Amino acid sequence: MTRKGFESFVEQLKLRLAEPLPGKKAQVEMAPRPIDERRFNENPERPPRKGGVMVLLYPDEGRIHVPLMKRPVYNGTHSGQVSFPGGAWEPMDIDLTHTALRETEEEIGIPQSAIEVLGHLSELFIIASNFKVLPTIGVVYEKPNFIPDPIEVARVLPMSLDVLYNEEQRKVKTMKFPPFTIHSPYYDVHGEVVWGATAMMLSELAAIMEQLIRK
Repeated sequence: MTRKGFESFVEQLKLRLAEPLPGKKAQVEMAPRPIDERRFNENPERPPRKGGVMVLLYPDEGRIHVPLMKRPVYNGTHSGQVSFPGGAWEPMDIDLTHTALRETEEEIGIPQSAIEVLGHLSELFIIASNFKVLPTIGVVYEKPNFIPDPIEVARVLPMSLDVLYNEEQRKVKTMKFPPFTIHSPYYDVHGEVVWGATAMMLSELAAIMEQLIRK
């Protein structure tokens, strides 16, 4: 993809994100099985915390990429998992878009001022950590220089969006969370398992991109 082609894609995507989104119909394609409807419905007696993540698109070697990151092992729900840059809303944040921008700068070193915001994917409730997360779609027009925070990031994983359509990189893993056993679709990215909420957000992005391709 040329620079002009990437810019054209960005404009088309920006227009598409302003229209109704695929939402749950697309997210569920990568949801763990058996499908648990509680995954999508927060408990009104225990309001979820708000969070924002950044889906940052950039060109590299003729393809569109997005950076994921592997979190270090720690005593927490998402220990060692792969995610987008992002985190919890803080009182200093104007909104959840600002949360995503701030966290992206803090975690992988991309200045907020360098990112053009295109729009958002659908919010997604994460039952394991009781978060409701808004994914922001952003873009930079050159491959970024990633500067991972050594405390929050074990590894940056640049992922070509071609992965979303490669059947060899879309797999299913059996996971045990006693007393439950689930069968989770996941994307194999540099040997890492990208599953759960991150995979579900990527699934919605894939659905939107397929719509653009068909136009």
